[in-house]
Amino acid sequence: MTARSLKILRGLSLLAAVFAFGLVMFGAFVRLSNAGLSCPDWPTCYGQATWPHHAQAVAHADAAFPDRPYEAHKAWREQVHRFLAGTLGVMVLLLALIASARRRSALLAVIAGAVFAVVGVALYMRGEHMWSSLLAVCAMGLPLFAAIRLPQPGAWKISVLTLAVIIFQAMLGMWTVTLLLKPIVVMGHLLGGMTTFALLAYAALRFAGVAAPDERMADLRRLVTIGLVLLFCQIALGGWTSANYAALACGYGPGAFPQCLNQWVPPTDFHQGFVLWRGIGVNYEGGVLDMAARSAIQLVHRFGALVVFCYLGWLSHKLARRGLRVFGIAIAVALVSQVLLGISNVYFGLPLAVATAHNGVAALLLFTLLAALARTQRRHDEPMPLSLESR
Repeated sequence: MTARSLKILRGLSLLAAVFAFGLVMFGAFVRLSNAGLSCPDWPTCYGQATWPHHAQAVAHADAAFPDRPYEAHKAWREQVHRFLAGTLGVMVLLLALIASARRRSALLAVIAGAVFAVVGVALYMRGEHMWSSLLAVCAMGLPLFAAIRLPQPGAWKISVLTLAVIIFQAMLGMWTVTLLLKPIVVMGHLLGGMTTFALLAYAALRFAGVAAPDERMADLRRLVTIGLVLLFCQIALGGWTSANYAALACGYGPGAFPQCLNQWVPPTDFHQGFVLWRGIGVNYEGGVLDMAARSAIQLVHRFGALVVFCYLGWLSHKLARRGLRVFGIAIAVALVSQVLLGISNVYFGLPLAVATAHNGVAALLLFTLLAALARTQRRHDEPMPLSLESR
């Protein structure tokens, strides 16, 4: 691996991570503004590459999709989100190609995976769903094979692995539309976006040389990993809350927090609240659960937030005392900001700006933990030996 290639990987991974963060924010804006089904088809929007603009096109769109009347102020958000996701996909593909360039079998697998993904989308648009799904599975499996074939650990493997994740994320975006905002798919799409951002951010941190020169912080690495697992679970709970329209299940205003519906023990239905798979063909826009089930989801999300707050608060103190003061402070600031945004969502009735920021700060909190993890790793991402470069 030449110094020039390493420099390109460092810059491209950073650019892709920043772009992915913006995409997470914009995706939250689209979802929270109820624009997730504003384009009833995929990847086109009412059959167009962009979205209908002129009166004739709008009339044709309404006739083609009578159950989903065209709303211009929402359709552009969904389709722009798809364009941005496609742009990130191109960035990730370039990153994977450069990372695997010195390993012929891995490079060919990455190229084949990208080709299969494109052909799969084309077949889906023609209605060949079975063949499209088969190609999509191949498109995800090939980058995984390429990542395994790379002899270099760490950031190089992650750069290739991210391609498989973003292909699966595209499928989740398709299923979000075709399965009519099915909660498990919507939650998965959110987690896929966060995972893509996390992988790119971690690769950028490792390429930037954030890692430690030795194993003196191995014990901290385990603690940070536990924090990441807890935070990931809490993000999943947040996604489940949003997907089931349970953010205001306890009402809003003074009686909604710390109480729920002005009660310390409101009516709840935990069983119905956490049924992950429901029927296909149901339109989940606006939610299908009763108030007791939504309240159960909201309360579990709050309990998870308390657990994460206590653990990450302790972890930030621990990191600061062990010489990672900047990382500890960053985690603490992001953590407190996230909690305040969550409370503000409930208190003020889920303002769009606050709810979107709540997603963004979750990603920032994730980044602070990833930075701490990278700092506690031993530095071993050295350039690839020349004897391995052409295998």
